[in-house]
Amino acid sequence: MNFAELGLIQPLADRCKSLGFNEPTAIQSQGIPVILEGSDLIGCAATGTGKTAAFLLPMIQKLSSEKGKRPGVRMLVLTPTRELASQITDNLQLFDVKKKARAVTIVGGASANKQRFELRRGAQVVIATPGRLTDHLESGTIDLSRVEVLVLDEADRMLDMGFLPVIRRIIGLLPTERQTLLFSATMSSAVEEIARQYMRSPEIVNVNTRGKAAVTVKQTAYPVALESKTNLLLHLLEQEDADRVLVFTRTRRGAERLATLLTARKHQVSRIHADRTQPQREAALRGFRDGRYRVLVATDIAARGIDVDSISHVINFDVPDAAEDYIHRIGRTGRAGNEGHALTLLTPVDEISMRAIEKLTGQKVERIVVPGFGGVLPVVEKASPTRSLGRSRGGGGGFRSFSPRRSGGRRFA
Repeated sequence: MNFAELGLIQPLADRCKSLGFNEPTAIQSQGIPVILEGSDLIGCAATGTGKTAAFLLPMIQKLSSEKGKRPGVRMLVLTPTRELASQITDNLQLFDVKKKARAVTIVGGASANKQRFELRRGAQVVIATPGRLTDHLESGTIDLSRVEVLVLDEADRMLDMGFLPVIRRIIGLLPTERQTLLFSATMSSAVEEIARQYMRSPEIVNVNTRGKAAVTVKQTAYPVALESKTNLLLHLLEQEDADRVLVFTRTRRGAERLATLLTARKHQVSRIHADRTQPQREAALRGFRDGRYRVLVATDIAARGIDVDSISHVINFDVPDAAEDYIHRIGRTGRAGNEGHALTLLTPVDEISMRAIEKLTGQKVERIVVPGFGGVLPVVEKASPTRSLGRSRGGGGGFRSFSPRRSGGRRFA
């Protein structure tokens, strides 16, 4: 199947082909026809599966019609982070070669005056984070009374970040007669609540088994003493054949400290976290994408907002607080069918969290002990006739040491 067979006009189908997208992904092939017919949609799919194009392509087609040429904001895209908003804007410009969709990005950390100026010039599409959009609503600089399509992108993440009251307020300002598209990596109870309250018999396209990591990502964990974590990270960066490495920390302070230390050790490093200004975050991401930085240190704010091809490794310097955040983190590698590697530094206190991750994903993550870093494998409570986790295949029972490696839709009731 090609994009034209989904109902897209030929110029859009040709544009997809020129960009190397010859066949639609599962979320695109099932979602685009539903969106084009005007139905509400809930799309559940893992990161890196083409969700953004699934709603942008039919959006551009609608805006190229006579109806789409009417003035005012016709489409509103809400997303949890500045990085994801910028990514959506970039993709819109990539697909919309004839510039049929005039878009404005409304995010915090950027000039509000410039955003007001762009809004006054007229915009058909607004791509926004909830907080900054609320600022413009309070100042009266944006009118949402003509919105025909609402897109809630990464809805589960927005709800996790506490945006539900703000989202309810924004939706309350939109016309009742509209198309609502909700995209999420997981179908949580909060997402279901949003669907029941604000959507009309949405079609559900679920191409993602909840809690499953991409099969293209090889996962390993490295038991380590707490005081040896930084040294083990340095060791892995030197040993692994890694072109682009995304390192996740739990806190902003931890990201700053780690980036400073890695820079002192002559690594090409930048960082992204909430204390960085929007221009700083954009510059860091641009440098990482262009190859000027080999390592990008980030907090979970970037877990769903970094769209960089060929990230070879994701390293969890800190195990995430929420098990599902682990899936979003490692989803930054192994994209578009490429092989990726996810490495997790595992202190003794992190073992419980790691077991929760394994329970969610249904996958055992192999432990690899690197001699000299104080790592020990967890005690196996019950004997098993099969090989214990982390032991060698040779049958000798010894711990494995580190060695370098190269790396259909239904209706919602």
